[in-house]
Amino acid sequence: MTESVHPFYESNRSAMEASMRHRLDLAETILRERTGLSDLEDIKHAVMAEFDLVLTQLPYVGGAENRMSNFFMRLIGFLAIGRVLRRHGVPLAVISDITRETLTQEGLAVPEAERLAAGRQFMSAENRGLLSKQAVMSITESHRQAFPDDFAYEYVEPRPGENFEFGINYTACGFCKFAARHGDKELLPSICGLDFDDYATRGIYLERTQTLAGGASHCNFRFSKLKPGLKPE
Repeated sequence: MTESVHPFYESNRSAMEASMRHRLDLAETILRERTGLSDLEDIKHAVMAEFDLVLTQLPYVGGAENRMSNFFMRLIGFLAIGRVLRRHGVPLAVISDITRETLTQEGLAVPEAERLAAGRQFMSAENRGLLSKQAVMSITESHRQAFPDDFAYEYVEPRPGENFEFGINYTACGFCKFAARHGDKELLPSICGLDFDDYATRGIYLERTQTLAGGASHCNFRFSKLKPGLKPE
């Protein structure tokens, strides 16, 4: 029996598919330069077909009420790209480069004023308060039972001498759970690497020295305003 897409994702499907098609158009040059694959139209069709499959696998974690739903919707398509490229023998390091450069181009295609305004909103006191409340919710027993495939995290304030504005410790990762269930573990580093560029396009500097995907107890995200000339890791 064909698996269905959750109604929440189905309601956003047209926008998600349009975003994927735009993403593949942006990736065309680097795909041609780095992969040696000749028929990129076939690759694009294969990725969109894989994306349709990914949508049926995407776990529901609360919809619009949960900020992590947006993370899934924005970034899960890169797993579809990675799956197709791996089937064509593209090395994992090259897949990581392709995904990071593509996401950067995608982010920079948004007008600078809009991107930086989104970054300021993320770093605002109001958003920090919301993040702190959502972090508490994410680790409650009721939430974990209702949405077992969700992320779980803690909000972190800097201690004296620490040079960041606030942090998040992810103690459970929705992408790691998804990858373990669907055989995508080798693609996790390419997904983790997207975070630096994703925040940088919005004027935010992310420092992170460990990840759950790399075997650590948590992912230690530390955020501050991006200084001029400072690039993501």
